[in-house]
Amino acid sequence: MAGRNLPMREAIRKALMEEMHRDEDVFVMGEEVAYWQGTHRVTRGFLEEFGERRVRDTPISEMAIGGVAVGAAMAGLRPVAEFMTINFAFLALDAIVNHGGKVRYFFDGMFKVPLVFRAASGWGNQATASHSHTPEPIFAHFPGVFVGAPSNSMDAYGMLKASIRDDNPVLFTESIALYPKPGPMPDEDDTDFLIPIGKGDIKREGADVTIVSYARGIDWSLAAAKKLEKEGVSVEVVDLRWLRPLDMDLVYESFKKTNRCVIVEESLPMYSFGSEIAALLQENMFDYMDAPIKRVSAEDVPLPYSKDIELLALPNADKVVNAVKEIL
Repeated sequence: MAGRNLPMREAIRKALMEEMHRDEDVFVMGEEVAYWQGTHRVTRGFLEEFGERRVRDTPISEMAIGGVAVGAAMAGLRPVAEFMTINFAFLALDAIVNHGGKVRYFFDGMFKVPLVFRAASGWGNQATASHSHTPEPIFAHFPGVFVGAPSNSMDAYGMLKASIRDDNPVLFTESIALYPKPGPMPDEDDTDFLIPIGKGDIKREGADVTIVSYARGIDWSLAAAKKLEKEGVSVEVVDLRWLRPLDMDLVYESFKKTNRCVIVEESLPMYSFGSEIAALLQENMFDYMDAPIKRVSAEDVPLPYSKDIELLALPNADKVVNAVKEIL
């Protein structure tokens, strides 16, 4: 049963605080997470609640944050390391991919790496090209690292709790545009509400076309579905929630019903999430395919600063509507 509505920022904060109360091995670390209470205010009040031992401000070095988090996890703790934005996670790629993602494999399970890297993600708000990325597919490329990208408050809450309790490294990305958006939550006393890693969801049922997306793309997809409904088009919206592992069985079952698919992503079009979904559908569902698979993504350019041009470079509901109409 759903409880009160919370912005996604507060849902993430609630999940993290509950898990820190539940397990003393969980601690948070990152730039400005303690005294500044987090750049995006997710760790507001954590220093007062848990003290300096479990809420650790770090130097401005993402490689150090990543390396310390991996080491702490190997030593038996459960770190939740925050990257101010996902752009800075590129500086920690070696720690995330080469160490966090491979240690358990290297040592045949002798070591576990139970850690979560939290990172604010997404384009827009005139943050310019160096601070505007949605690169989850890059991280999902590497085996050994799970990648989550929630689209609403309840999913963010249940997915983060599952990530913290898991014994593998998780990159947990949070769309900056969705932070203030309120959404339903589980009942207040349901502190064990978990969304299993690798489990997607049908956000809207339909019969004519399947839209597959994640994170902010779900908002554009649902808005497009409402517009198309007025024209008699029934759209099913599949929220994968996790880019690794992918819940392709959910996509296949929807595609068998609709025989058409549009893939919506906020990230770039080349070597992308959309490419992967389209390839898997072509390989495994060819007999059900009644039209080419269409993709809607950001334009293949560094994001411009100018607000009007920036919006032109991003996906939106109208672009999704046009893609659906092309394959009907």
